[in-house]
Amino acid sequence: MIHSKTKTKPQTYHVKSFGCQMNVYDGERMAEMLDAQGLTPAADGVDADMVVLNTCHIREKAAEKVYSDIGRLRRDDGSRPMIAVAGCVAQAEGAEIKRRTKMVDIVVGPQAYHRLPDLIDRAARGEEALDTDMPAASKFGVLPGRPKQPRPTAFLTVQEGCDKFCTYCVVPYTRGAEISRPWDAIIDEAKALVDGGAREITLLGQNVNAWEDDGKGLHDLIRALDRMERLERIRYTTSHPNDMSDGLIAAHGDVEKLMPYLHLPVQSGSDPILKAMNRSHTRDSYLRLLERVRAARPDIALSGDFIVGFPSESDTDFEQTLSLVREVGYAYAFSFKYSPRPGTPAADMKNQIAPEVMDERLQRLQAQIVADQLAFNQATVGKRCKVLIEKPGRKPGQLVGKSPWLQSVHVYADGAKIGDMIEVDIVSAGPNSLAGELTGKKEAA
Repeated sequence: MIHSKTKTKPQTYHVKSFGCQMNVYDGERMAEMLDAQGLTPAADGVDADMVVLNTCHIREKAAEKVYSDIGRLRRDDGSRPMIAVAGCVAQAEGAEIKRRTKMVDIVVGPQAYHRLPDLIDRAARGEEALDTDMPAASKFGVLPGRPKQPRPTAFLTVQEGCDKFCTYCVVPYTRGAEISRPWDAIIDEAKALVDGGAREITLLGQNVNAWEDDGKGLHDLIRALDRMERLERIRYTTSHPNDMSDGLIAAHGDVEKLMPYLHLPVQSGSDPILKAMNRSHTRDSYLRLLERVRAARPDIALSGDFIVGFPSESDTDFEQTLSLVREVGYAYAFSFKYSPRPGTPAADMKNQIAPEVMDERLQRLQAQIVADQLAFNQATVGKRCKVLIEKPGRKPGQLVGKSPWLQSVHVYADGAKIGDMIEVDIVSAGPNSLAGELTGKKEAA
């Protein structure tokens, strides 16, 4: 335990990640790096010598929530762990975090966390430990190799940053410009994950379908992963409509291991709002793109993101979003009220929408999304599919896995274990999950 006047190099650690899958990946890599330094993971932050808060800056009041979490780490006896604030809030707030609270020992941005061991040493010596640089050299080249982990699913970051500059978004400022990891490094990490027990890999990026290396695109990478014998499933997220290439659309029809699920955010169904957001696509171009994807893979599950209450959004604009949602019939979707992010162009736009108007619109949008999600799930009842078991269920003997369409499936399967691929018949569906019955076919991990 560390007291406020004592600096001690930690022996145990806990990493708490917030936000997107890329933050989950970054949190895992930081944990692996600390393991390689000889630190021991703790189950939670209560007794850990060091806590890393791996933060997300997308939503409003993200920084305030970080300070609240920091305050909860002070123990009754006045001691506290060494505290590192990492991720996008660290990048956005920088030295302001350490000025605002004396409890934080380390501030490190998402492009600099490979320097965490050195920052720990500095903090233990009582020195300044702040690094929010965005170096040109990739951090991935100095991270430790992936250890063998007996988990059936794994995230693999292949691309970071964004060049799209949507007017509401902080990502270009917190994650930097679009950078693609080299082909060989990705293939090597994928092999290590498969050797460690992964049967499904999800490729990650802020604009994952913008990945490229030496003339190769994401579809080429997917086809290379398809040739890995023990890898059963491939997914990718998050995509931008402008980067859905012909080759990637074709891969959805040609590559059996590429699961029939596509998260393709549109944000609004109104062309004036899309233009104000700087989305660089229209309602019609987005819908035509989905037609092409569905032509390649008719059973694909589509997912999206929506922002309601963007500055100047009229009732007509919102109705356009609702009508687009009804037309597409999303299997799943994320929806949010617009929240102004400091430093973004939209934060200074006129005609900000009243909170009560945003609340009413969000309720209506989410009601439609839930109805469509239930309809999609119910349409899978009677289908036979493979389910990759990921964890035990809440009930004795129950297991939970994912369908090809990324739905959670609850099933009782004697003799099956985490990591097994089992064949099930879908027998019932709710808005958030399915129930399946074992057909008798099982592929052991």
